[in-house]
Amino acid sequence: MADLSRRHFLGGSAAVLALFTGLRAPQLVAEPDRQPRGPLLLTGLRLFDGSGGALRDGLALRIEEGRITAILSAEEGARLELEGERIDCGGRVVMPGLIDAHWHSTLAAITQAAAMTADVGYIHLVAAREAERTLLRGVTTVRDAGGPSFALKRAIDEGLVAGPRIFPSGAMISQTSGHGDFRMRHEVPRGSTTPLNEIERQGVATIADGPAEVLRRTREQLMLGASQIKLMAGGGVASTYDPLDSTQYREEELRAAVEAAEDWGTYVMTHVYTPRGIQRAIRAGVRCIEHGQLADEESVRMMAGEGVWWSLQPFLMDEDANVYPDEARRESQRLVSEGTVRAYALAERFGVKTAWGTDILFSPQNTPSQGRQLAKLTRFYDPLTVLAMATGNNGDLLGLSGPRSPYPGRLGRIEEGALADLLVVDGDPSQGLDFLADPDTHLRLIMKGGRIVKDSLGQTRA
Repeated sequence: MADLSRRHFLGGSAAVLALFTGLRAPQLVAEPDRQPRGPLLLTGLRLFDGSGGALRDGLALRIEEGRITAILSAEEGARLELEGERIDCGGRVVMPGLIDAHWHSTLAAITQAAAMTADVGYIHLVAAREAERTLLRGVTTVRDAGGPSFALKRAIDEGLVAGPRIFPSGAMISQTSGHGDFRMRHEVPRGSTTPLNEIERQGVATIADGPAEVLRRTREQLMLGASQIKLMAGGGVASTYDPLDSTQYREEELRAAVEAAEDWGTYVMTHVYTPRGIQRAIRAGVRCIEHGQLADEESVRMMAGEGVWWSLQPFLMDEDANVYPDEARRESQRLVSEGTVRAYALAERFGVKTAWGTDILFSPQNTPSQGRQLAKLTRFYDPLTVLAMATGNNGDLLGLSGPRSPYPGRLGRIEEGALADLLVVDGDPSQGLDFLADPDTHLRLIMKGGRIVKDSLGQTRA
């Protein structure tokens, strides 16, 4: 035990971690995860650096020890004496790996019924398999917006399974009857000695009422290794109890979590849709609004004025929308879909710092749509602006975690010193992003931290 860090020891049950021991990801790619021999030089490329600027030609990239060490002209790259490998990208675009700022690593690929009834080991094994698929879609980093992802993160970081970098929030913190209260009706009322329900025991969500209890639950997630904190500050579409228009948590309760997070050098993100909830969260010091599709101009002005991030998802009534059997939830879904169109327009109009995420939750049939859900944003922005949102902008958002960031280094950009999370793609992102909807075909090389995860360039290396 002497060589285990305190955080790793506290990060999850030994029984859950044991599930990953010896587990090898299926070899779904031509040449599975490997470390290049010495420095690596990418040549013959067009560069999108994550800033949103135009593509640049005539460059080469030098990568060593998991980082980008130099951006060279093609001529400098050709003259460089390199005791390592060269990969000719064949004129293809090289771009940063995608960052999904609202992902649920352990909850995306399993139904809600299974999450509430299955053995915990099964839930984590499903999550491990989906983590590899996420990485093979070109998503090299996710900000986990709630769920028991600590063990999965550790397993990925230690190389036991393949998957993206995870910025974990831990359990979603919810008030009684809030968006994270998954209890059945027969579990109410809750007494002072009532045991936690299964969702709370697994670390999916935790119920806290009053500033003192919110403070305790926030500190628990920080203790387990949360890089940021997630609170439920309003209702939702899929909710069993809480209406979409409900406002959750008093300002002093939200502030208790914000102050605890700030004491640890990080921040709070909140699930909320309505103007009242958004404004309350901002007054309490929340740094990132999740969803917010029902925002009005006053709320958006507050976000812009306070420098608050707006983490939007393309919730539209299209092929990726959840299907609800009852009229009440379909109506809430319609309101949010109409609000999504207004929200992107307001975010652009007022210059709000905007992040991209998918929020696929309890919907295994929808996880393959991750890239498509980025591509559809070209309805609202030009393609390079959209791509910057999912790379450089989202990398800036992750920077709010400060010293709680689990991965020191710049993410979402191709620049000297940045972490070498890269994609080589068949497609021209200045013209459109539909190529991201078919990653098996169009993502020719995927690199995470300098390691080659997928390589279908089909070439001989020097």
